[in-house]
Amino acid sequence: MKKTIMSLAAAAAMSATAFGATASAKEIEVQKGDTLWGISQNYGMNLKDLKKWNQLSSDLILPGQKLNISSQEEKSEEKQYTVQLGDTLSKIAKEFGVTVSDLQKRNNLKSDLIIAGQTIAINGEAGEAAAAAPVKQESAQKQNDQPVNVQKEITVTATAYTANDGGISGITKTGVDLNANRDAKVIAVDPSVIPLGTKVYVEGYGEATAEDTGGAIKGHKIDVFIPDKKDAFNWGVKTVKVKILN
Repeated sequence: MKKTIMSLAAAAAMSATAFGATASAKEIEVQKGDTLWGISQNYGMNLKDLKKWNQLSSDLILPGQKLNISSQEEKSEEKQYTVQLGDTLSKIAKEFGVTVSDLQKRNNLKSDLIIAGQTIAINGEAGEAAAAAPVKQESAQKQNDQPVNVQKEITVTATAYTANDGGISGITKTGVDLNANRDAKVIAVDPSVIPLGTKVYVEGYGEATAEDTGGAIKGHKIDVFIPDKKDAFNWGVKTVKVKILN
């Protein structure tokens, strides 16, 4: 379906109260091309919480800005685990003595899908006990798991769109109704580069399926579907890596 490509807003003034770091809160530095929505997705957190922890009145951030990605209260109870090749959400839940539902809720996950390199927040004392478990046992368990099969990795220019850009119907090339499936993880592609139906992992967006095309999507370009128009606008135009999954 035809799309109108969104561009990144040119500039914005940063509020003097844009961030108020606490000694115990984990802090990151905003890089060129980062968006608040993208950071919330990368670190598995709620956008509203991220704005609250940093006293932000809007979604605008600037390169070099410091952001807290955890609250002072949650920091003392939370453990972070980096997903390894072969990990599953149920396996992680079992190792840390929590439920899959707990992990999904804490990390704002819509499904059981996780990707190697993703950071998972673990709550409670059980997480502390599991974190101290012998590394050899974890390594032995991983030998029986199938790794995520990445066929290849490409670099593309990524823009974002919503279901109603330019008065379009909201129906993708493959027939997905984006108005009825607002949580769908869908990208528009040039089928000669990424065939329709291909499962991919998009840096800063997550796992998605190539379900759409666009008049301006030619060559190494993609358009990621984001349901909220403001969040899609904040995505802007960025260069990202796309992993083609089997």
